[in-house]
Amino acid sequence: MVTRRRATATAALLAGVIAATVALPAPAQAANGTIGQRETVCASDLFVRTQPVGAWMGTLYQGQTFLVEGPRSGGYVYGFAYGHINRRGWVQDGWFC
Repeated sequence: MVTRRRATATAALLAGVIAATVALPAPAQAANGTIGQRETVCASDLFVRTQPVGAWMGTLYQGQTFLVEGPRSGGYVYGFAYGHINRRGWVQDGWFC
């Protein structure tokens, strides 16, 4: 009888741990920008460049925004960096929330 109670208690504890783990929020997933949308930067920092893999002209930080205007080129997207940069440039795509 003691063994059956222990097995039932262990099963209930395991079910509770699994349920609690599944209920945790998932980490934010970065995504590609949508042309025509003002996207929020999900990365901790994102370099704004003069052209794809070009010269650095500023850094956007997590929570700042970028208007994706297009086109795309080699994993980069062109648009307008708001905030302290406040100009057009290229950023690496795939780092938006």
